[in-house]
Amino acid sequence: MLNKLYTKTLELAEHRHALFSLAVISFIESSFFPIPPDILLIPMVLAAPTRAWKIALVCTVSSVLGGLFGYYIGYALFDMVGQPLVNFYGYEEKFLAFQGKYNEWGAWIVALFGLTPFPYKVITIASGVTQLSLPTFIVASVLSRGVRFFLIAALLRKYGAPIREFIEKRLGLLTLIFFICLFGGFVALKYL
Repeated sequence: MLNKLYTKTLELAEHRHALFSLAVISFIESSFFPIPPDILLIPMVLAAPTRAWKIALVCTVSSVLGGLFGYYIGYALFDMVGQPLVNFYGYEEKFLAFQGKYNEWGAWIVALFGLTPFPYKVITIASGVTQLSLPTFIVASVLSRGVRFFLIAALLRKYGAPIREFIEKRLGLLTLIFFICLFGGFVALKYL
């Protein structure tokens, strides 16, 4: 079933309403859909490199809006479904500790996982469940999703098809290395 969904999503990249399809895929991927928008973003930028920035912008804005929907899912449905389960199993204290740690590092968590191929929907829903500060969530989402999609668009625009395989295979690793260096820089500034 997942292969069928993947193939159908790829076919959308060649459709005349591809930009709208990209917006929809980016939105729903941020809250519940299993296929990342990259599979539309990459062929669309390769097909129309002069529209790379517009394509990346649509992908970013739609992803962040979808992230807000994911946040709402975590925020609104936790009381009905999640909280009774936490109470039933006696994990109130453990959940409060998790919530405190998540909110302490929330901006970094959203920024890191918004850049990587890790399912962003998990982060958006967890942010709603823990009631991470909404402005923090939005800023971290805009920055991380924007960097991710504009970086892909820039590389594809400059290098074309040969960079596609490189991006698909190594983007997660390169993003992780970049994030470690960035985080390490902040830690060094704080303690040195």
